[in-house]
Amino acid sequence: MIDDIQAAIPLGFFLSFMIGPVFFVLIETSVTKGFRAAVVFDLGVIIADVFFIALAYFSSFQLLENLSNQPGLFVFGGMIITVYGIIIFLKKPKKASQQENEYISDKKNYLGMFIKGFLINFINIGVLVFWLGIIIITGPTLENNLNRFVVFFSTMIGVYFFTDLVKILLAKQLKKKLTPTRIVKVKKILGFILVICGLVLIIKGFLPKDQLNPQNLIEDIR
Repeated sequence: MIDDIQAAIPLGFFLSFMIGPVFFVLIETSVTKGFRAAVVFDLGVIIADVFFIALAYFSSFQLLENLSNQPGLFVFGGMIITVYGIIIFLKKPKKASQQENEYISDKKNYLGMFIKGFLINFINIGVLVFWLGIIIITGPTLENNLNRFVVFFSTMIGVYFFTDLVKILLAKQLKKKLTPTRIVKVKKILGFILVICGLVLIIKGFLPKDQLNPQNLIEDIR
């Protein structure tokens, strides 16, 4: 059990710094909406991860085969992320009073932030493929034992969440230096990054099927 925990810690840390839509939206949420909103958003992301882990564990190779035969899922998820990024990029800046009211409203709308985190992670089919890859790779080491899987992935998710808390706290420190103009720039940069991530997923949908084999899974966009 100790060996499983030790093996999961670096993976959880690595997972927290995987560059993708969730990473940038989490930082933007912390900077513009505060610590609590970012934590609730992150919890939504983690619940989606837990759902995918359970689905991947009980489906494994069969699900992987189905995904490789359904590239449209990557295209669909990529299109949603791309459109979301375009909306953020093109959204007109609001007046200072409107931004303040929006900030207060967003702080209270924790359910909305939770759902936002869950959906951004859930629509990215690359996340499911990522967890499939982790399970396929670690399965033999963990002897396909359910208890060892629970310990391993609980540790991994725990380290991931703790590292995200540190990122949120560090990002929050930037808020004091952000003027309304800089916040608009941050959101435009976020929108641009989300468009890029979405386009990458769309491109993956048109790649040859052998690009979805287990050896390549870890490289999928998160």
